[in-house]
Amino acid sequence: MGQSASAAAISSRRENNHSHRSKSIAAALISPMLAPEESGEVLDFATDYISDLPDECLACIFHSLGSGDRKRCSLVCRRWLTVEGQSRHRLSLNAQADLQPSIGSLFSRFDAVTKLALKCERRSTSIGDEALALISLRCRNLTRLKLRACRELTDAGMLAFAKNCKGLKKLSCGSCTFGAKGMNAVLDNCSALEELSVKRLRGIGPDGSTVEPIGPGVAGSSLKTICLKELYNGQCFGPLIIGAKNLKTLKLYRCGGDWDKLLQVIAERVTSMVEIHLEKLQVSDIALAAISNCLDLEILHLVKTPDCTNVGLISVSERCKLLRKLHIDGWKSNRVGDEGLISVAKSCPNLQELVLIGVNPTKVSLESLATNCPNLERLALCGSDTVGDPELLCIAAKCGALKKLCIKSCPVSDVGLEGLASGCPNMVKVKVKKCRLVTPEGADSLRAKRPTLAVNLDTGEPPLDASASDGGPQDNPAVELPLATQPAFPDIASSSTGRSASFKSRLSVLSGRTLVACTLRRWVSRNF
Repeated sequence: MGQSASAAAISSRRENNHSHRSKSIAAALISPMLAPEESGEVLDFATDYISDLPDECLACIFHSLGSGDRKRCSLVCRRWLTVEGQSRHRLSLNAQADLQPSIGSLFSRFDAVTKLALKCERRSTSIGDEALALISLRCRNLTRLKLRACRELTDAGMLAFAKNCKGLKKLSCGSCTFGAKGMNAVLDNCSALEELSVKRLRGIGPDGSTVEPIGPGVAGSSLKTICLKELYNGQCFGPLIIGAKNLKTLKLYRCGGDWDKLLQVIAERVTSMVEIHLEKLQVSDIALAAISNCLDLEILHLVKTPDCTNVGLISVSERCKLLRKLHIDGWKSNRVGDEGLISVAKSCPNLQELVLIGVNPTKVSLESLATNCPNLERLALCGSDTVGDPELLCIAAKCGALKKLCIKSCPVSDVGLEGLASGCPNMVKVKVKKCRLVTPEGADSLRAKRPTLAVNLDTGEPPLDASASDGGPQDNPAVELPLATQPAFPDIASSSTGRSASFKSRLSVLSGRTLVACTLRRWVSRNF
């Protein structure tokens, strides 16, 4: 009896000591400042300092995390779940039809969302008008909305949304089917709208549904950026562009119709534009002459507009003297060249960035640009048949402020590249791509002479196939080696863990060995 009582006492003391040690360790983990060795007392409880943090501090911590980490944090406890939901301002949802039953509970948790993206796959059925109306009732403070492939939305749904979310500042929609009435509903109700981006809006196609002009509405006075992409009849947005008195940026990409006359009217009414992009658009020198009325123009992109010539470029350069960035894709038409570029050099001393694609400048225009544009920092010459070693040496000698240079598909060689070793003292990066006369040895020589310069060489040639064998050449020539270089599994997107690349490489080696073994077995079975 005495022995059993003594054993029970010893066991009880061990359990108590273990419990105290566990609590002390837990307290030390939560607060390293509290170590059990610092005092003779053993703490009876663990202090949770995280629970003392205000919700605002916890929300700031969540804001610094990525999407995946935020999701994991929301699973820690109910408080973290609540704070994470209430502090999330940006949300992206798969906008399929089955989203509607979850809208109530979803936005009860995320009740502070101001930026919302609704994206649906092309082959799926998207949410409809009722779902969008429910979302707008839950997110009255929404400032940004992105709609992608929401084909079930109609003009009625956009009207209901616009009436509930009048504080909207940015709308981006692509591959949707609502039409002019839906767009006008937004413009008539959202007086704070600043940015509008429309791409492939099916409801204003060439089927007669574009009778109603679009805009300007109450948003005309607040709009600063308009971007139209791949619209059959983008000119129905003419009243909106003309009525946007404070418009700063206009981007027109691959929109049908003749835009010369409309751009003439736009440039007469809206003279505050500082950035204009025209890509694959039916415009000519008439449109460029009209754009020259925008005296504050700083950025101009002319991409694949073959009817624009030196004449139009001269008219822009002579009046738009604040031009900082100029991108021209001449589409190998040879209608923009030295004459226009020399005018830009003489009239636009603030030029910082010049991109020429399919344009053939010579040493004359490049020297003029280098001499008259002392702030030129970024230069790209792509697909230019006239840019060779003399032109590259001229750039190296004259462009003292140049920081980044890109040469692609031009007849330059190692000789021209060598000039960069002593020229362009401020250059930090040079990229040479698909220039057949430039060799890896030339790039290495430049790197050796200028160690601080990032030299990126891409010859455009496919890399050599690695050998399928780990142990040297194969003894049996009958085995087809290319089979072993093809992995037996499709490529899998790697995660962010460090072991993914090595694991995939080991997997490909193992699959290659398996293929070699199977091929050997089949070959042996056929011969015996």
